Amino acid sequence: MLFYIKVFMKTMMSVLLLFSIFAASFTLVVGLDGCRPDQIQAITQFKNEFDSRDCNQTDYFNGVWCDNTTGVVTKLQLPSGCLRGTLKPNSSLFGLQHLRYLNLSNNNFTSASLPSGFGNLNKLQVLYLSSNGFLGQVPSSFSNLSQLYILDLSHNELTGSFPFVQNLTKLSILVLSYNHFSGAIPSSLLTFPFLSSLDLRENYLTGSIEVPNSSTSSRLEFMYLGNNHFEGKIIEPISKLINLKELDFSFLNTSYPIDLNLFSSLKSLVRFVLSGNSILATSISSDSKIPLNLEGLGLLSCGLTEFPTILKNLKKLEHIDLSNNKIKGKVPEWLWNLPRLRRVNLFNNLFTDLEGSGEALVNSSVRILDLAYNHFRGPFPKPPLSINLLSAWNNSFTGNIPLETCNRSSLAILDLSYNNLTGPIPRCLSNFQESLIVVNLRKNNLEGSLPDIFSHGALLRTLDVGYNQLTGKLPRSLLNCSTLRFVSVDHNRIKDTFPFWLKALPDLQALTLRSNKFHGPISPPDRGPLAFPKLRILEISDNNFTGSLPPNYFVNWEASSLQVNEDGRIYMGDYNNPYYIYEDTVDLQYKGLFMEQGKVLTSYATIDFSGNRLEGQIPESIGLLKALIALNLSNNAFTGHIPLSLANVTELESLDLSRNQLSGNIPKGVGSLSFLAYISVAHNQLTGEIPQGTQITGQSKSSFEGNAGLCGLPLEETCFGSNAPPTQQPKEEEEEEEEQVLNWKAMLIGYGPGLVLGLVIAHVIASYKLKWFVKIVGSEKRKEVNPVRLFMTLDSRWDSFNNMKNVDQKRDM
Repeated sequence: MLFYIKVFMKTMMSVLLLFSIFAASFTLVVGLDGCRPDQIQAITQFKNEFDSRDCNQTDYFNGVWCDNTTGVVTKLQLPSGCLRGTLKPNSSLFGLQHLRYLNLSNNNFTSASLPSGFGNLNKLQVLYLSSNGFLGQVPSSFSNLSQLYILDLSHNELTGSFPFVQNLTKLSILVLSYNHFSGAIPSSLLTFPFLSSLDLRENYLTGSIEVPNSSTSSRLEFMYLGNNHFEGKIIEPISKLINLKELDFSFLNTSYPIDLNLFSSLKSLVRFVLSGNSILATSISSDSKIPLNLEGLGLLSCGLTEFPTILKNLKKLEHIDLSNNKIKGKVPEWLWNLPRLRRVNLFNNLFTDLEGSGEALVNSSVRILDLAYNHFRGPFPKPPLSINLLSAWNNSFTGNIPLETCNRSSLAILDLSYNNLTGPIPRCLSNFQESLIVVNLRKNNLEGSLPDIFSHGALLRTLDVGYNQLTGKLPRSLLNCSTLRFVSVDHNRIKDTFPFWLKALPDLQALTLRSNKFHGPISPPDRGPLAFPKLRILEISDNNFTGSLPPNYFVNWEASSLQVNEDGRIYMGDYNNPYYIYEDTVDLQYKGLFMEQGKVLTSYATIDFSGNRLEGQIPESIGLLKALIALNLSNNAFTGHIPLSLANVTELESLDLSRNQLSGNIPKGVGSLSFLAYISVAHNQLTGEIPQGTQITGQSKSSFEGNAGLCGLPLEETCFGSNAPPTQQPKEEEEEEEEQVLNWKAMLIGYGPGLVLGLVIAHVIASYKLKWFVKIVGSEKRKEVNPVRLFMTLDSRWDSFNNMKNVDQKRDM
């Protein structure tokens, strides 16, 4: 995963000052102009040591800087993900002994130890080696790098202690987070004269922290110690570091409650994260002493039962995170009067009411408000005027969606799902089409039609209005939402034909129409391929769709190959705002159960046509969908044989063909699908022996019942004896089916090279399998919804220095 150093601009000013001194000592030339031939040869040789197909030649050499006077390479900054392979101990890189700046972060190096050759680059002032998968201990030769100002080894697999830093006394920024370092923090580290930022999060550090008395003059301003295993009293020593501006103590697993009064000496503290620790109850009262300059306070998962009245004194507070506690009762009205409050996270508590009238929030400065997963009741309040994100899912709000919501022109995400809201969806939502990205009104009692309100240029990416009482047709103005990716209108009363017109949306990935009154054919009028450009999830079960599917129906579908999402994300959602992450959810029928999936994998593909009146043969082109994980064609009127090409769908985990009119044998290739955890072909007209294999023999008898001609395990009918059905398909029938497959393959040649090969070349299984995590949906309204749809942690407020690293939030709420 990608990660970037979390530092304030003020810290960077000191770093820039160091760079100005660094740059003043010589003149740099970008690219290869001015570089000595031997230096160009070394840079080129270094590139050739790796698979550099992902490297843009121009970008690579634009990252080379040479001294205009001497011609030596002094700066090398590789593009992210440029090189693949092993960084060897004898790499030509270590011959560039005049390097002062080296950034190799986020490359695809094969996991290996850090080469000791880095110690030869003793003129280095800046070294970035994060997110490269390096293993083992840091070589002792790193202690030779005595000129370093910045060292970043984060997001690797490094182990052991770090005595190598004791000689690096010029360090200003040290980042060792997200590794496996252990042992105690060297006490000398906190006395380094220039050290301003220390990030040791997510390691296995133990012991107590020793802060020398001289540390009161320390320059340390940013200290991140979260998710370690410190022992003993560490609070009192840290309180001596009076220049601290940011302090992260999250999830330290201390054996005693933390008294916030102990931090009263940290007058400069503006960001304080105590999440995951026990807090002394008396220290969150209004008379407690805490630095009054706090702008951000993280108290996530602290076991709080009462609202911390200490917040009333924090007039500069911008962000408060009280999520995942047990606070009950009312949210006090005075909270909304804090003059600089921008983000409030109250997710997953026991709140029942917002104190004051429905106007209490209107004049608040809050822009991001998360009230989700509480017990709020009554009419939904009028939101703040400057609201950007409004999340209140899984509560018990009633009444109509306030029309005042439409006057909030900056609203980007509106999530009021899993409530008891009634009335129509306001047409005035069209007022903020230039900002609105997500509309999620799922599982309410909304009625009327889905408004036809979207104009050209609308930015909508997610529309989820499933489980309401909506009628009418799908609004054709959705075509104006060119960035639309996720559409779910399942479990309503919408009466319309299949929306072939949505094929014009270039980025549509998921379409769920389940349990409505859709009708007519799902094959295009010209009976060619359906061919949505990027569609991977198509859920249209329990409607009145009719007709048959042509053999080439699944040609050119996105699910024909495994692809990494273009932005590198694992789950579908909105990741573009630095303050929050929104992730889509979807209900699915999977392995014979009805489930809700908390997250939708970007690599996930499923087709559910069950519960309609489709007929004819199942297209052999289904075999092209190599990334398909779930296929459900049950409860239709399909005839003919089960396609032999299903053996090519090697990612398949769930297959349901039950309750059709299929005949012939079950193809042997189905039994060889490695990940097939569930199969049902019950209640068809199948004959012959059930293919024997690990995935088949583990199925229940009910998966094959209702086929009088089937025999073999797990059924009790044996395939031996005079009255047994044939164990092999008759030769004439087999030849006929083979001829059909060949005819179909020949027809596909016209659709482009490579398609036929997709059905005859064995699938190479990816070495890294992203599996599907789901859970059964309960019958009650307030069920355990996966709380990962929205991430809004305190860390995001200060993650603004994007030119150093890319945004990536690790911890869920």
